[in-house]
Amino acid sequence: MRGNRNISRVNNTVNGLKDKKLENISIQNNIIKKIPEPHGGRLVNRIFESKNNNTHDMFSIELDDNLRNDVENIGDGIFSPLEGFIGQSDFESVLKCGRLRNGLPWTIPIVLDVEESMAKKIQDYREISLKNKGEHFATLYFDEFYSFDKLEMVRALYLTDDEQHPGVSKTFKMKDYLVSGRISVCKKINNFKLRNYRLEPIKTREEIKRRGWKTIVGFQTRNIPHIAHEMLQKAALNIYDGLFLNPLIGKKKTGDFKDEVILESYKKLIENYYPQERVMFVTLHTEMRYAGPKEAIHHAIMRKNFGCSHFIVGRDHAGVGNYYRPFAAHEIFDEYTDIGIEPIFFPSFYYCNKCLGYANDRNCPHGSEFKEELSGTRMRKMVSSGEMPGKHLMRPEIADVIINFQDPFVS
Repeated sequence: MRGNRNISRVNNTVNGLKDKKLENISIQNNIIKKIPEPHGGRLVNRIFESKNNNTHDMFSIELDDNLRNDVENIGDGIFSPLEGFIGQSDFESVLKCGRLRNGLPWTIPIVLDVEESMAKKIQDYREISLKNKGEHFATLYFDEFYSFDKLEMVRALYLTDDEQHPGVSKTFKMKDYLVSGRISVCKKINNFKLRNYRLEPIKTREEIKRRGWKTIVGFQTRNIPHIAHEMLQKAALNIYDGLFLNPLIGKKKTGDFKDEVILESYKKLIENYYPQERVMFVTLHTEMRYAGPKEAIHHAIMRKNFGCSHFIVGRDHAGVGNYYRPFAAHEIFDEYTDIGIEPIFFPSFYYCNKCLGYANDRNCPHGSEFKEELSGTRMRKMVSSGEMPGKHLMRPEIADVIINFQDPFVS
């Protein structure tokens, strides 16, 4: 299957991007040319208009903004096939195998944590009101509650138990019990400042069909765009029908760019440097978990539900610090040949001041003294130190966006 995967490695196609077995590649003849089915075969819809607003007598649980986003993602089918918070058998299967108990690929458990006293109260109710800032927005149809081993969870998901890892730190702060059950959403978030570009999978799929696209490449980012991002996105556009730009809007670690900066930066990039008819810009509202390879699979599944046939996987996709091997997020896809969306792997590349262009070790003979390594981490460090990246690293329109924000970083 690894040879087949190389079909999606558009490396060496543009600017010498790496490919592993060139003789086995015939991109136009072998490429998947159809919108994939939703994960699990059906697009979940758990959005219902509330006909009964009298929820005062219902037992209720207060959820934070992150969990409310995830409830809405369940309702809209972004997390298909999930219809609610997962139960114990699915939870244990995800940790042990990276799959739901029915064998379907799934690597990130979507869970609701509560205190033991709350869990014991909940079991006396069939329907529980889910509230955010005191407002009822969804109903949970209780199924079960169960305890879980936090140490086992972090080692399975994050491959470390180091509390300096943001995902590990958050897990250890979770409450001790998990509650499962289907949900129904009656009221969506209406933060129009950040959600103007949010679309449900049913609408993105309709738009993809309207445009006549057969091959759609999804691109995940939690960063502002730099020239290297633009280069690989346009490399994909040379081969596939459409580009699905899907920045993550939600909780991130300290030092990452704020959502508003990411949003404005991509709007400027698309407005000035992309053919409008070849790009869809849709925001994804969930939190970064920094789970590296496990999160790369999760990101691919969500883009499959949006209608993408292909998904660009970065060198250190969803990574943080040095917790994951540089290409761990590429290697994990060998375990998921049945995922239903084709990953596209790009090599590690840099700007060569001798070649006067972007290159990698396969096509550039020059030494390290000519290389400018490019990454989101480096961009953040440059900006935070007051140094604006040069035009060969970042478009001036993007630099202007950053300059106009008094504090562009999450604190």
